[in-house]
Amino acid sequence: MKFSTIPYTRANIDEICRQYEKITEDLKNAADAEEVFSAILKHEKLLRNFSTMRALAYIRHSIDTTDSFYDKENSYYDEAEPRYQEASQRFMLTLINSTYQSAVAEKYGSLLFTNIELELKSFSPDIIPELTEENRLVSEYQKLIASAQIDFDGKMCNLSQLGAYKVNPDRALRRAAYEAEGKFYQSISDKLDMLFDDLVKIRTTMAKKLGYKSFTELGYLRRCRNCYGPEEVAAFRRQVIDDLVPIVTKIKEMQRERIGAPEGKLNLFDDPFIFAEGNPKPVGTPADILAAGKRMYEEMSPDTAKFINFMYQNELFDVEAKKGKAVGGYCTSLPDYNAPFIFSNFNGTSGDVDVLTHEAGHAFASYKSSNYELLELSSPTIEACEVHSMTMEFMAWPWLSLFYGKDAERARFAHLSSALVFIPYGCMVDHFQHIIYDNPSLTPEQRHEEWARLEKIYRPYLSLQSTPFYAEGRGWQRQLHIYHYPFYYIDYCLAQTVALKFFALSQKDYKDAWQRYLAFVNAGGTKTFVQLCMSARLPSPFERGSLSDVSRVVNDYLDEYNKKQSGFTRSGGKNG
Repeated sequence: MKFSTIPYTRANIDEICRQYEKITEDLKNAADAEEVFSAILKHEKLLRNFSTMRALAYIRHSIDTTDSFYDKENSYYDEAEPRYQEASQRFMLTLINSTYQSAVAEKYGSLLFTNIELELKSFSPDIIPELTEENRLVSEYQKLIASAQIDFDGKMCNLSQLGAYKVNPDRALRRAAYEAEGKFYQSISDKLDMLFDDLVKIRTTMAKKLGYKSFTELGYLRRCRNCYGPEEVAAFRRQVIDDLVPIVTKIKEMQRERIGAPEGKLNLFDDPFIFAEGNPKPVGTPADILAAGKRMYEEMSPDTAKFINFMYQNELFDVEAKKGKAVGGYCTSLPDYNAPFIFSNFNGTSGDVDVLTHEAGHAFASYKSSNYELLELSSPTIEACEVHSMTMEFMAWPWLSLFYGKDAERARFAHLSSALVFIPYGCMVDHFQHIIYDNPSLTPEQRHEEWARLEKIYRPYLSLQSTPFYAEGRGWQRQLHIYHYPFYYIDYCLAQTVALKFFALSQKDYKDAWQRYLAFVNAGGTKTFVQLCMSARLPSPFERGSLSDVSRVVNDYLDEYNKKQSGFTRSGGKNG
């Protein structure tokens, strides 16, 4: 069924709760394992339908945040979701206490119960008011950012459209674009501080109600960290500071020299500008880029060919930037239709291709796992999902000429160096959140000071003084994940490390790398992140030396490229 024709019916939370009461009672009184399996499948039907209607409302609201109907529907789910969670988790609690638990584990695997236990630890009916308010605040942030209409270059631009100017070869125009963006954020900065302050208080209250010292503990449970904790993440961040930051600093100095920027630290408005002649741009219109993506996936493998034709036949994209559309890009799923959906804001930059490969990596994994009987088994934890997407970006390399024409090699250069440069920024976002939630009483000004301090640790090569909003330590306010998805951002860093290992394999034997990638994807959510790395015969990012290995491979590639291209030196990329 085409996306435009998918019918929407508000999921009746009262009826859903009544049905959960019945199937939970049926589960409690089950006479044998078959009755338990029957109750699980009824739960699955409720979960799929609620998730589908919730996703439909969210997607259509994202496409047009001014649509009053879907704005109200999105608000409805902000309130209904905690109630759904309560009803569902009563069922799950009964399941893990069932006398037939061993039969369920034999059929679906023991990881199912591990994840259920983590989920149960992150929820109680006592925190429903706070969950509802958290959802409302997150939606308020999204609407506030989507409201941007910036008068620039004779046009009214939203933040996505302004992004194209931030990589323009005209240095003065880049600077002006950053200043215009900064002025918009400054105009709402106090509101953003208030929103975040409320979010920190709400999240801390939830953690305390559940018996945790801070929201950090609860945040890890909500992210379903089933094979590592804050200690492992802190050790990974230390590796980044020791092994990657010095290399990235050198890469950025070479970039500064290459683009002819003044001596000293790289200015913020020069940071994303990789080549003096301008960054590689995709060729053609958004329709041309989508057509190139279709051809790429049809040629990549039989699996991806089936996938991309399914996406096209069912209109499972919305990628053009337009007034009233939410910023950013994402992939979500419509479980009742076994269908992924890709949302983005094309703006004529390499980011358009990144989205088509990155979000399509998520969509491909979702499509491949649609045969799993339970949604809980179809998708792994988020850092593993990001391996799906980030690795797909590298698997697309042989087809980049379809998007960039003769500029494909420069595009590869920019993509690879940017992948390495991103990891310290991502760790900075994560480190900031640990500080914030371990110290929830910090004032907004103190939060800005902490962000400014971390900038010097993770991005010592960068000067922010030319743009007041950033110079004041407020740059974190533009990072959607900090408001929407606490403790998510480190997943990108862990995944990027694994994706770079897949890149290294693909340079030696593309077919072998692809088969290992398929093994990672096909396992769905039946294994932990570390186990999935093992299934692809790769070390996990937590192993000492994994980052130094990655940086060596990237440097070798960039050095080889430099030998072939006179006048080129190694470069960096996006600031996240």
